Amino acid sequence: MMHPDQIKQLILAGMPCDHLELDGDGRHFTALVVSAEFTGQNRVQRQQRVHRALKEKLDSGELHALSFKTLTPQEWSAQHG
Repeated sequence: MMHPDQIKQLILAGMPCDHLELDGDGRHFTALVVSAEFTGQNRVQRQQRVHRALKEKLDSGELHALSFKTLTPQEWSAQHG
């Protein structure tokens, strides 16, 4: 069972984030990932990028239920302006 802080650290180690929120119960997790890397990318490309940061844990089955929202810093500012 993974702790949300472990997943958060994996994402932060695997990609630059301007903002990251992660919550979960050990089996199911939700994340909000804000990164300038997402600029010019569609939703699928953004999801693939986050998945690459978590590849090892996803491949091993240690992490299997993660839903997330991905935003650029500009999109994040517009929503929380």
